[in-house]
Amino acid sequence: MYGVLIRPHLDSNGKDLAIEHVQDVEPILQWNQRARESEQRGEWGRHIARIPNVVYVKWLDEEYARGNRTLRMFTAEFDLIVQGKLQDPEWAHLRTDRPKLQAGWSARLP
Repeated sequence: MYGVLIRPHLDSNGKDLAIEHVQDVEPILQWNQRARESEQRGEWGRHIARIPNVVYVKWLDEEYARGNRTLRMFTAEFDLIVQGKLQDPEWAHLRTDRPKLQAGWSARLP
């Protein structure tokens, strides 16, 4: 994962290991905001979102916590989860398409 710092942490019990993923997402969010200001003319190949790697990891971890232990990144099943997340106004700041091009989408920037 480009631009991601991976920090391992050993628990105080000396046995358990936690992995922390850190990424500066500000450049990606700024790029997304600029992209929303541009008109995308065609339907085919239209850019929908630019998602930071740490967000992908967060979504994967959430599914794992729900019990979906077989899910893998960038599979058809994971793509459906990503599509659902991008429909949620909470994640609207990741979208690069303009609000008028998608019914029901409302930008709520951080």
